[in-house]
Amino acid sequence: TMEAKDGLPSAEDVGQRVSIRSHDLEGGFKDLLGHLVTPTQVRKKDGQIVTFDPSAIALWKIVPSNALSTGVFVYDTKSREKREVTISDGRALRLYSCGPTVYRDAHVGNLRTFLLADLLTRIVEVSGFKVHGIQNITDVGHMNEDLRVDGETDEEDKVLTQAKAEQIDPFTLARSYERKFHQDLARLGIKSADSYPRASENIDLMIRIIEQLIDSGNAYVGSDGSVYFSANTFESYGALSGNKLTELVPGHRYEYTGDGAKRFHADWALWKSAGERTQMVWDSPWGSGFPGWHIECSAMSLHYLKGHVDVHLGGIDLRFPHHENERAQSNSASMSEVTDLWMHGEHLLFEGRKMSKSAGNVVLMEDVVQKGFDPLALRLVFLENRYRSQMDLNWDQISAAESTLSRWRKKYQEWSSAELPSDSTEIATYVESLFNMIRDDLDTPHALVEMRAIERNASISPDGKAAIFAALDAVLGLDLTRAPKKIELSLEISELIEKRRTARAAKDFATSDLLRDQLFALGISVKDGPDGMSWEVIP
Repeated sequence: TMEAKDGLPSAEDVGQRVSIRSHDLEGGFKDLLGHLVTPTQVRKKDGQIVTFDPSAIALWKIVPSNALSTGVFVYDTKSREKREVTISDGRALRLYSCGPTVYRDAHVGNLRTFLLADLLTRIVEVSGFKVHGIQNITDVGHMNEDLRVDGETDEEDKVLTQAKAEQIDPFTLARSYERKFHQDLARLGIKSADSYPRASENIDLMIRIIEQLIDSGNAYVGSDGSVYFSANTFESYGALSGNKLTELVPGHRYEYTGDGAKRFHADWALWKSAGERTQMVWDSPWGSGFPGWHIECSAMSLHYLKGHVDVHLGGIDLRFPHHENERAQSNSASMSEVTDLWMHGEHLLFEGRKMSKSAGNVVLMEDVVQKGFDPLALRLVFLENRYRSQMDLNWDQISAAESTLSRWRKKYQEWSSAELPSDSTEIATYVESLFNMIRDDLDTPHALVEMRAIERNASISPDGKAAIFAALDAVLGLDLTRAPKKIELSLEISELIEKRRTARAAKDFATSDLLRDQLFALGISVKDGPDGMSWEVIP
């Protein structure tokens, strides 16, 4: 039941769904239902903002929401605390993930971030709820921050820069890397999102939201013909990153440093005038040009998730300026707090160093596969580390994870073939306990430690262990129930395996590596361990 509230709506009530009954001029009453935007404004279901007179209020109430509690808690970057994931519309969790800029292959650090949405989706789904996931594809508008001379930014689009280097059409290049991105997700066992909208195919959405922001006074057309967001119009700027506008100095890293066209140095471009650029440009009310990077996510998240985001995901490097700017745009356009929870995955190092082309240590999924590892071994390594802790990856970790995967898959086959019955109630208790660990801020490392303990626990029947591991695999996504393929090796493959074994024994590692690559091309993955060389068919 709803009880009448004492006093008047205040700043503490902003965001709540309210019912307000006010006196009208004819001596009767008029009712207003919607979400409180300010202590004197309500946003109705149709998006209309209605201003009311607090002194005319006869009665007002907070209306219970349709929101569903999932029992899953994650760390929210904005509030700096763990908060429960809720389904605001009572139907499906609205999940938005910042996707790749498709001008190069995604490296393993990117893939670790993309895994975050998969983990959250899986634990919410096994908890009995639906998820509606969107991940954007940035194929235009992301400016190249790497091309700088004496502190000046080369405002070339990353996709265009790479297309020129490869001497192909920019859209052809983007689609090529987009296909590789989806291939890498599949290899890592990441479930597909419901939609992957491309920036280049949603320019109309961006133009509409930019027009809204100009009309509301949050954006303006600069003297260069570009449209800029006026940072000073958004009072809570810095809530995600802690970077206050008063503390940002001119020259701070932004996609567009500006040439005097901006009114304030921290303003950023929503629409960039084409100038002499002729590729990847579109007509707009402000002339030919292209969208800024930040406006893409605002436009697509608001459109494809119907105006509200339950959880917004991305790497910690996107927290500022990308997500900070996106929040300012989205909230200003909708006059509400669009996103409930902001989740960020931490950086990944490789062998103690940040991955970069200059350091020569960029590792791709293809490198993992070429070395003969199951891609899900990389997934297991990721699961052994907390998503919001910096991780230092190396090949030994992947090799150890490969051994664990192989052992667990073999044991699952042994356990599931055992005829000793298990106590279903006891098994359900184990499974729910493990799920609860993951519901607590995706604590997969804790769950994996417990799974190793279950593996060794003689009091749990083999059949019970198989049931527990199969249940947990719905979230872990390690394909633990996979049975090894049985094949008869061809004479060619058998001879190559023996030649490689001979080369390893003779410490002829150059020949050994060459033979490994030849076997890989034939669908055979070979591995070297303490017990010698082993091989398996690539799934």
